[in-house]
Amino acid sequence: MKVVDEQTVTYRPKKIRWVAIPVAAAVMVLFTVLSFGLTGSAGFGNSGSFQRGDQAAMIGLGILIGLGVLAFLRPRVIADAEHIRVRNVVGGYDLPWSVVRKVRFDRNSPWAQLELLDDEQISVHALQAADKDYAVDGVRTLRKLHAEAVDA
Repeated sequence: MKVVDEQTVTYRPKKIRWVAIPVAAAVMVLFTVLSFGLTGSAGFGNSGSFQRGDQAAMIGLGILIGLGVLAFLRPRVIADAEHIRVRNVVGGYDLPWSVVRKVRFDRNSPWAQLELLDDEQISVHALQAADKDYAVDGVRTLRKLHAEAVDA
């Protein structure tokens, strides 16, 4: 948890970093190594041969896939006394606490959720079950901020 000021907190997933960064690096290295194997004939009769552009494309593909894996590091939740900002792998939300019914972290759920007044649910990917106590502390903090905002 990162406390920006007295009432603003920021949470990001922890354990996913231990997986995503090495996997992204491994994918980029693998595609780079494979690109050096692209030499000579394509092996399909007179279909042509591999060129430097093919090797560059393979390296570029490895970089793109690696960046896709790193997108799993994007989730973040920032909350203060007035509102909560949720950024997931794809998309994000900026909500006042007044539209949030409760902060949930159900048993066997992969991450926390915000239950809104209109019965919609928003996943909070920054607080993942894999992070155990860190996620529980984050949910407790969000619940406290929510309770203070609703009571005010």
